[in-house]
Amino acid sequence: MAGKGPPARVSRPLLGIGFMLVACALFPVMNGLVKLLTARYDATQIVWFRIVVHLALVTLVFTPRMGLDLFRTQRIGLQFLSSVMMLLSTLFFFSAVKYVGVAEAISVSFVAPLAVVFLAWPLLGERITVLKVVAVVVGFAGVLVVIRPGSSVFQWASILLLGSALAYASYQIIIRRLAGIDPPSTSIFYSVLLGAIVMSAAMPFMWRTPVDLGDWALLLSLGALGGFGHYCVARALTYASANLIAPLNYTQMIGSVIVGYLLFAEVPDLYTWIGTALIVGAGLLVTLQARPKR
Repeated sequence: MAGKGPPARVSRPLLGIGFMLVACALFPVMNGLVKLLTARYDATQIVWFRIVVHLALVTLVFTPRMGLDLFRTQRIGLQFLSSVMMLLSTLFFFSAVKYVGVAEAISVSFVAPLAVVFLAWPLLGERITVLKVVAVVVGFAGVLVVIRPGSSVFQWASILLLGSALAYASYQIIIRRLAGIDPPSTSIFYSVLLGAIVMSAAMPFMWRTPVDLGDWALLLSLGALGGFGHYCVARALTYASANLIAPLNYTQMIGSVIVGYLLFAEVPDLYTWIGTALIVGAGLLVTLQARPKR
């Protein structure tokens, strides 16, 4: 039945690039708003808004086309695990971004694709080469340059950012295993379902009523920005290959620097740029090696 499976692949690389660039412009804005809101609200409440609005939007968009099929899954255990990883990744990142710069936070998150390469070996049986191992080592070295253990820059928030990246890498591995089993829309729904339930249970103890309409708008916008951003990523992958789309993730650094400067007068230091260059270079090396040979 139409609308229940993955969208048909159509080769329109420029359109795919356009969708990905939109997503990479939205995510830094969302992260900046999260940092702004953590000055007044607990991270768990912000995560609740992010996840619940996302869940509501997914349900409203896909239920008219799919009906109850949206909720049917052949791998409920994997869907549950993906939801755990998504919740941990979001909670760790939102808790940490209050204490570090927007650009520093996103630079550490860039290690997630490298972690996917490493985790895909034992979990998916994907072959790992010496070059990929070198890239992973270089990428993690870049993270160490950014967070600088032993310096005043290093703090528990840096560990949370690394934990967020690893949790998101695990989420991506699980989504790979679900590909071709459940429709993407079903996976997107379940990815935030557990988080919505857990965070809703915590809300009576954490709730603080937003002080004005402006804060209501900012909190509600988190789910819209995140949900639409992930939709754009999914659309991008229907028009262009993952190897073409993946490197565009690193354009988030540009938006993060702009958002950090405009909202918080943050200017990344030299170590952040050097570490980011190492992480991005390692990620590009893995992506280029993954391209099919002619």
